[in-house]
Amino acid sequence: MTTANQKQGIILFAHGSRDPLWAKPIEAIAHEVSRASPACTVRCAYLELMLPTLESVVTELALLGIGQIRITPMFLGVGKHAREDLPEIAKALQSAHPHIRFDLMPSIGEHPKLIATIASIVTKHL
Repeated sequence: MTTANQKQGIILFAHGSRDPLWAKPIEAIAHEVSRASPACTVRCAYLELMLPTLESVVTELALLGIGQIRITPMFLGVGKHAREDLPEIAKALQSAHPHIRFDLMPSIGEHPKLIATIASIVTKHL
């Protein structure tokens, strides 16, 4: 259960890429989330090919006294990483940080509002 004065964190968890420009949209979303929720500490983390890792971001947030962390997978498709890898990583994180409440959200690509927004953008000039 979250208390009113418990510090909260949000991690946008993405795949990662060798191209540093790939992360710009994820970082832009993090900036908007921070602006919309200034009481939350917002970070990006990556599965592979980029830093920081999810594990290092959770360690950072733990050191900041964050008591609840929402992990939002920034995957459009629900492949092996979202279905299998991330739940295993989250389980290990919970074991390593039992004092933190972790909320693992569904992949962003499953959200009806995102699907509707993308469809609206695609069909705007039809």
